[in-house]
Amino acid sequence: MHPLIHMMIVLRWLVISLLTGLVLHGQSVQVDTPRMLLLSATLAGQNVIAVGERGTILRSDNEGLNWQGIPSPTTATLTAVKFSQDGLQGWAVGHAALIIATDNGGASWQTVYQGENLEDSFLDLCVVDEHTIIAIGAYGQCVRSLDGGKTWQPHMVQDDDSHLNQITADPDGTLYIAGERGTLLCSHDLGETWVPIPALYEGSFYGVLPLGDSALLAYGLRGHIYRSLDNGDSWKAVPIPSKPLLATACRLDDGQIVLAGQSRAFLLSKDAGVTFEAWPQNLTTGVAYLLQTPSGRLLAFGEGGVASLDQP
Repeated sequence: MHPLIHMMIVLRWLVISLLTGLVLHGQSVQVDTPRMLLLSATLAGQNVIAVGERGTILRSDNEGLNWQGIPSPTTATLTAVKFSQDGLQGWAVGHAALIIATDNGGASWQTVYQGENLEDSFLDLCVVDEHTIIAIGAYGQCVRSLDGGKTWQPHMVQDDDSHLNQITADPDGTLYIAGERGTLLCSHDLGETWVPIPALYEGSFYGVLPLGDSALLAYGLRGHIYRSLDNGDSWKAVPIPSKPLLATACRLDDGQIVLAGQSRAFLLSKDAGVTFEAWPQNLTTGVAYLLQTPSGRLLAFGEGGVASLDQP
């Protein structure tokens, strides 16, 4: 999400969070139904880890039925969280140019990097392999670690200062970045160099979803969805009847694709992104992230905390 969108949502939910009396910076707290702003989630082994406003870190060992608040080293909003394949090493990024880390599956966290300009915000990160982690964010900033998160160095991705919203990895090792002003980038060398991908749209992209066999799906503001069958060399617009902000995508275990974002904006594709149809859900708040659990539950994280969606 754009940092200004984050700020607007955070201001709205800050009052609600204060009223709940939930403070996660001292000791662990049991949370049956989180009602604070959550911006990202991931799997750490069989556990689900979610992050959000005021440094919130939540962990669930039963696929989102119940949650435990984890003590956080920060009160800055956390925007993204990812783990290594072992489910033990994990990193989260956020506002105040901050990166925090865990080495015990999310049970405890500590700050491992903070940029000089506390007005900067990281918006996403990718654990490329056991050595390489890349964090991206507002105004084109990017930092990399090549030693498993021990040290971090600024890294140039592109010449301009467009916000970099999301970084994803294809199973073949190709990395993709989606950002403002039609920014789409790819890397074939673990993020060392980045090549622009020509796009048909000059507005904001919020993500690129690799579909396998050279197919990609890019999505963003005002209902813009584009599909490529040649690794981004050419694109075809995917028409939908409405024009919502599409902030997140999830490819389900059965191959179906779900897109979500603005309130009530849920789209479902049963044909690998060729077409999408409205997918009504009983959820009236904005969604920042979608995650499917090992058993197949689909969880939506956003303004309303976390909710379990109906199965397609």
